[in-house]
Amino acid sequence: MSGTTGRAAAGTAPRGVLAVTVTLCLVQLVDVLGVTVVVTTLPSMLRDLGASAGEGTFVVTAYAMFFGGLLLVAARLGDRLGHRRVLLAAIVLFGLASVLGAVAGGVALLTAARALQGVAAAASVPAALRLLTTLVPEGRLRRRAVAAWSAAGAAAGAAGFVVGGAVTEVATWRAVFWLTLALAAGLLVAVRVAVPADTARQAEVRVPWVSAVLLTAGAMGLVAGPTLLAETGAVVAGSLVLAAGAAATVGFVAAERAARDPLVAREARGSSRLRWGTLGSFANTATTSSSATVATLHLQDELGLTPLAAAAALVSVSVLAVVGSALAPRVIARLTWRRTMGAGLLLVAGANAVLVASATPAAVALTAALSGLGLGASSVAANDMGTSVDEHLRATAAGVLNTAAQLGTALGTAAVLLVASATSARVGWAVVAGLAAVAAAACARRRSPAAESAAV
Repeated sequence: MSGTTGRAAAGTAPRGVLAVTVTLCLVQLVDVLGVTVVVTTLPSMLRDLGASAGEGTFVVTAYAMFFGGLLLVAARLGDRLGHRRVLLAAIVLFGLASVLGAVAGGVALLTAARALQGVAAAASVPAALRLLTTLVPEGRLRRRAVAAWSAAGAAAGAAGFVVGGAVTEVATWRAVFWLTLALAAGLLVAVRVAVPADTARQAEVRVPWVSAVLLTAGAMGLVAGPTLLAETGAVVAGSLVLAAGAAATVGFVAAERAARDPLVAREARGSSRLRWGTLGSFANTATTSSSATVATLHLQDELGLTPLAAAAALVSVSVLAVVGSALAPRVIARLTWRRTMGAGLLLVAGANAVLVASATPAAVALTAALSGLGLGASSVAANDMGTSVDEHLRATAAGVLNTAAQLGTALGTAAVLLVASATSARVGWAVVAGLAAVAAAACARRRSPAAESAAV
């Protein structure tokens, strides 16, 4: 991005850089928090609304489904209209959707509120990351800013379980939505004060709507299909939805190849850094979010723990994710991006292997800590690697990385919950351990000299 943003980046004082970094990382924190904040409160929601477990899965996945499906479109709209403008509009929508969720009288309205929150998150995350990587000067400050961004995302995804459980324990599940409304109001003020305006490029940027619709439809079908398959008597419907999602995904790939102005720029598709960062982002959330969701339901439904007690068993994920993120820059300097991702995913695999053998609350707390440490390190490596592209590609890179992360959450959670509901929680964790181990092995393979630079 040029114009105002470039001048702001060049002349931003250290105090201004800190304010920008903190504010935009808070955007990331709130949006990622929204993915998991309803999981520990889900049993209370379902009992209050008289809904089935299958309907509850839609409540959980609707946010990540729309979040992941619309990120690339939102990144392009930010380029066209101005990223700060899109970010402010998205925060307002997030707050309005929170009100809808707080007053929802049925699971359909609650799911709609979650979907709208996902739309708002999709618009705000690539805009915030684009502004962060433009307004913060290159070098050590930017690396620290990206590490803080990754730490915020990694910690928030896990903290959502804790926040949801704690708020439900002391109030009701509806208070979770009033909390997100208050957070949105605070963000709105902070962005207006701390983040300078950027320059829109309305005449230069076009949105390929065919690709956008196909991508969104594909994401929805691939997530909703497994969710329906878990429902008794919905095998045919689930299979059809899954097949439609797969067909839309194939159509998206074909449309992108044929488009003169694709949703994902050809130059971005050719970046090995972005490809590996995308793989890491998907694997990180597909494994950790699904494992934590199964653990939450296991602790409450099978062991009889309260939402707050279940949240306490998972709080170590948040704490160790921050530690892993803080250590990541040094680890990356020694091991490279890919090997750091591999090491983090290997920790996640080991943690889930422990859960297969023992799933007591103490074991869940211990393995949550291991997963958090691995998630923090791997997330920083994936985001740092994926955004190390030319400046004009960073909005696209941000959209791709976050799309991968949210689809990982949605697809991983839906698929692993399907396995766990058909068999047991331990089988679900075994599947997660296998997936994390395979991803770790892929990251550890010998790379070509051009795959990544040693300068990080």
